[in-house]
Amino acid sequence: MKIAISGKGGVGKTTFSAMLAAALAGRGRGVIAIDADPDANLAAALGITPQQEPTPIAEMRDLIAERTGSESDYGGYFKLNPRVDDIPEKYSRRVGGIRLLVLGGVSRGGGGCICPASALVKALLTHLIIGRREAVIMDMEAGIEHLGRATAQSMDALIIVVNEDPWSIRTALRVRTLGGEIGVKNIFAVANRVDSDDAANRIGEALGDVKLLGRLPYDERVLSGIVRADGGELQPTDVLKNFLPALEGILAALESTIRAVDEKS
Repeated sequence: MKIAISGKGGVGKTTFSAMLAAALAGRGRGVIAIDADPDANLAAALGITPQQEPTPIAEMRDLIAERTGSESDYGGYFKLNPRVDDIPEKYSRRVGGIRLLVLGGVSRGGGGCICPASALVKALLTHLIIGRREAVIMDMEAGIEHLGRATAQSMDALIIVVNEDPWSIRTALRVRTLGGEIGVKNIFAVANRVDSDDAANRIGEALGDVKLLGRLPYDERVLSGIVRADGGELQPTDVLKNFLPALEGILAALESTIRAVDEKS
């Protein structure tokens, strides 16, 4: 599965991304976890220390220059379709069955750019989503700027993490609209830090036609970590083990819904 995770800052989307990646890896699946949030924290959520974090792709100037043929960060001529097939193996950090790639920011002065770094990141995303067999979990910022039309249409799902905060719901509806505009086929939501079915039902009603896949309860132990990277292996903590039944339910709902949509189309 190729899944993008979005939501308002602070709702727990990075923690959920790490949990989902760990749950899939626990099934024996190869997983590529992509940190596409400029405020990158997915490495920490996967138990990777700051010293072991991979360098963001958008900050690798020598690699960008080599692959795009660019002579400067902005302006001039450069390749829009650079070679990227070896990047996942060379520039990721592996923890158990998960490879972590950090994209980094590709904008300047508050605006997007058509620049060598952007070209490399977009080509890499297209390769990961369309050209690889592993499951892909992409932790995004509140918007969906990293998703172009081609990659969006090839995603299996966009999952928006929400809670009862009205601003969280507002962001979810905005992301739903943006995702639909660029062709994301399946847009869902997961209620996080929600301890009752009644609260989840209220969130579901507020989301309208965005299907709620399930809910995850509040657990303050999440702050102490959900996995540990011991000797390069992924070791689930007790808190992750506690969440696994809910995660398996969310994955089952996701798989059955996608299967039903595919059969109809």
